[in-house]
Amino acid sequence: MPIIRTRRAASRRLFIAVAAFAASAPLLAPISASAQTAYPSRPIRLIVPFPAGGGTDLIAREVANKVATSNGWSIVIDNKPGSGGNLGVDAAAKAAPDGYTLALGQTSNLAINPTLYAKLPYNVEKDLTPVGLVASAPLVLVVSSESPYKTLADVVAAAKAKPEALNYASSGSGTVAHLATELFQKTANVRFTHVPYKGAAQGSTDLIGGQIQMYMSSIPTLIGHIKSGKMRPIVVTSLKRTTDLPDAPTVDESGFKGFEAATWFGVVGPAGLPKDVVAKLNAAFNKAVEDPEVKRKLAAQGAEVRGSTPEAFGAYIRSETVRWGKVVKESGAKVD
Repeated sequence: MPIIRTRRAASRRLFIAVAAFAASAPLLAPISASAQTAYPSRPIRLIVPFPAGGGTDLIAREVANKVATSNGWSIVIDNKPGSGGNLGVDAAAKAAPDGYTLALGQTSNLAINPTLYAKLPYNVEKDLTPVGLVASAPLVLVVSSESPYKTLADVVAAAKAKPEALNYASSGSGTVAHLATELFQKTANVRFTHVPYKGAAQGSTDLIGGQIQMYMSSIPTLIGHIKSGKMRPIVVTSLKRTTDLPDAPTVDESGFKGFEAATWFGVVGPAGLPKDVVAKLNAAFNKAVEDPEVKRKLAAQGAEVRGSTPEAFGAYIRSETVRWGKVVKESGAKVD
């Protein structure tokens, strides 16, 4: 009997303890949540899917620096070029959805490559979370300062005289520069030879050295060489002339009415990012691009700041995918 009483007493004490813990659990939960470290508690990696020194890299560093200094965050730029930007975006898509790995995607790897590449390692709609637009920029077609071509009419005349004799560089197959030039060739009924590079630096060197005849890229990528006098702008692809290259005519005013092409840049993360993290990142990047100094610096590089909500950015990516998908199909361009 004493043994039975001891067991009953122990059971009674255990029951009381469990009941007391259960009753206190709702009170403990908020305390535990409030004790969690606020995001971000460690450095954020921002993947730039192109080499250092290019237009995407320049915009990423300028905006990320402002976000970091304004919020007391640490943001590390990680250049991960290759496959038209696909390698870098894929790395972000496959990262843990905790907000510590992001990518600055752009037109090519978010809207063009899904149609251009037969096998893309990520699905833009399913594997990525849109955070927000950052900037956009028209393209510019340049030649070496030693080139005999002064106008777009000169280039078209030379291409018609010797189809495919003129070659042009881009920062990779599937980039907006590649597709925009393909679109122009169809519009003007001419044929060039495409020479894709992995980034801006080598293509710029080869253009200046005379190994290639033309280079199509975003203004931020090439404006330094233009201002130094090493490259001559032939046309810009916006409908209106740009303030940073006021003497460069548009394709539209050069005889090809309505022609327009631009590249845009936006922050994305892996699918499944918590909504509060997305909201915090979106607010931080939107605030950064509205800063007057950031606007001035990006404008000097030929870019225009563009903020957005995550939802608006997602809708924009979908609309651009439809638009450039038509260009890809009409051009017949494909990358295995």
